Amino acid sequence: MRYAGIAWTDAGYRVEVLDGAGRRVVEPSSWGAAQVSELIAWLVELAQEHPLAAVLDSTNGLLDGPMTAAGLAVCRADPWLLPPRPRFGSVPAHRLAEQALRTPGELARVTAEGGTLTGRAEEYFEGVRRSEPIQAALTAAGRCFEHGRRDTPQVALTFDDGPDPVYTRRILETLDRYGVRATFFCVGHHVAALPDEVRRIVAAGHEVGNHSWSHPFLPDLTPDQLREQIDRTGEAVARVTGEAPTWFRPPYGALTPEVLATLEGHPTTMTMWDVDSRDWSRPGPERIAATVLESAGPGSVVLLHEGAGDRGQTVRALPTIIEGLLERGLEPVTVGELSAAPSDRTESSRQPAPAERP
Repeated sequence: MRYAGIAWTDAGYRVEVLDGAGRRVVEPSSWGAAQVSELIAWLVELAQEHPLAAVLDSTNGLLDGPMTAAGLAVCRADPWLLPPRPRFGSVPAHRLAEQALRTPGELARVTAEGGTLTGRAEEYFEGVRRSEPIQAALTAAGRCFEHGRRDTPQVALTFDDGPDPVYTRRILETLDRYGVRATFFCVGHHVAALPDEVRRIVAAGHEVGNHSWSHPFLPDLTPDQLREQIDRTGEAVARVTGEAPTWFRPPYGALTPEVLATLEGHPTTMTMWDVDSRDWSRPGPERIAATVLESAGPGSVVLLHEGAGDRGQTVRALPTIIEGLLERGLEPVTVGELSAAPSDRTESSRQPAPAERP
């Protein structure tokens, strides 16, 4: 077995491939954040020559989806197996490959069904459970938004993990066809690599939110690392659009009291959801649409995806979702619009849109 350690940096990815004896198979290589398709094609070619597994750490949640979709074996090396990470970036690529060689049985084999957190679901749900009282207090204080008023005939469609060079445009075309607006929670890695796609989102009248830089499992980060992820993404969006996002969505919705303590001191407002389309599991466009329409109601925030994987099923499900919502009298709007008080919406309908979200 060969192991391809893949580290993320501010500019893209660094890859080192070792064979079973710890020897380099090829020279270490660097790939830009916009070269994911090329990177995966290269790894697939290597895997055809000899069995190969890609090795990531838990701060890299952007590659497992497209890699498993391409048929690659993907493993995750967890923090207790690795040395401390830098403030920004993952464990070095060679260290990831070496760890796989030393303790292959201790790495988690990531599956398409389990996603990035395969094998850590119990830990994830325990963290969410312990966070419930704190999250409720943040919601009451206006620092966390999960859904809007239940007497408001509006729904927020939200798209995570982009922008994407293919699927963002297709989703924008569909939204434009129906004349509805949405919120795109973008990752900094993709914003820096694909600024023109972010400009397309904003030019079409949609809203941009912050979804971290590398889509990490937040409980594995130190407070400084977490703030760096959010701040760098906000700065990247501001460079492109002129305004930093005020909404932050935690990857996977992964929370612990420690994560919430860090977020409580951050100026962004945490944004969750109450309708999960589960489109990331690729159950088929009909199932995605049915899941949303069976659960969505007035004030709902719907979780969908546009990046970090094959999102063709989401694109095909979107017209059915929008038509179903409209038939029920539910208007798709941005998170900012949904979160506004009724009086604010009435006032904004008589005046030009404010320069900043409320």
